[in-house]
Amino acid sequence: MAGMHRYMPNPGYLETRQAVAGTLAEESGLPFEGGDIVMTCGAAAAANVVLKTILNPGDEVIILAPYFFEYLFYIDNHGGVAIVANTTDRFRLDLSAIEQAITPRTRAIVVNSPNNPSGVVYSADEIVGLSDLLNRKQAEHGTEIFLISDEPYKRIIFDGMEFPQLLPSYDNSIIVTSHAKDLALPGERIGFIAINPNYPEKEELAGGFSFCNRTLGFVNAPALMQHVVRNLQGVSVDPDYYQRKRDFMYTALMEMGYDTVKPEGAFYLYPKAPIEDDVAFTKDLLQSNVLVVPGRGFGTPGYFRISYCVEDWVLEGAVEGLAKAVAA
Repeated sequence: MAGMHRYMPNPGYLETRQAVAGTLAEESGLPFEGGDIVMTCGAAAAANVVLKTILNPGDEVIILAPYFFEYLFYIDNHGGVAIVANTTDRFRLDLSAIEQAITPRTRAIVVNSPNNPSGVVYSADEIVGLSDLLNRKQAEHGTEIFLISDEPYKRIIFDGMEFPQLLPSYDNSIIVTSHAKDLALPGERIGFIAINPNYPEKEELAGGFSFCNRTLGFVNAPALMQHVVRNLQGVSVDPDYYQRKRDFMYTALMEMGYDTVKPEGAFYLYPKAPIEDDVAFTKDLLQSNVLVVPGRGFGTPGYFRISYCVEDWVLEGAVEGLAKAVAA
């Protein structure tokens, strides 16, 4: 069709942004409009655009361990300083640890739920508690702290759980996300930034995102994929597909004696390694053709990540290798 691939405003096609805004308004109860949305080349681009816009050199960004390891590089890309706050031993939010990490230099905190690598979904009570803490610390320091919610797995949630919306609890909040997981399109690099409609300076922030989307070299999200996802808002892969795989792997790990939190979403398991050296243990597993990722890469040594978004026969073979390794 003529014009499908033409130049567009940096934030993307208005009709696509309006479609995204309509879905977010329905899900969150907030009055999203097309101007609150910037289409991006996936969640990685979205995170870099946000950080480029809001950070001054030396500003601190809190990330929660275990974290997606590339956050460290995104923050460093734009002159920020990553400050790690630990979660609890079951990977829940530790508000005391977060409070200790907040300083007058804190500019943002990144929350990833469902979490990569643990699969934990932060509860509504945890989100409200975090929002109250950030409001209190903003008033104490006379600063502005953004809450960046990284949400690519929000539609892959198990056991009938509802995704706890973060934005209604905190006005200075931003969503960065992609359709890589919910539409199983990781190679297409299509996502968006959403600004909380209640943020008082949202027009200025949206202008910053639009400018940085271009100057970082993304220019705009791919035109073809914007046309595609405009008609797929609210559509997702079947989470039951991943839940069955979770149940199989979780049951097998528990029977073998591994200690692991039962994931509530995404498609990862994050067990404790049976020896202290998680890197050595992952090398042991590799001898049985089981490929996992050591936990120190996620900021939590002593664990390892399993991704179960693979064929069943791969998981069945992995169980044999995991059993052999823990027995050894």
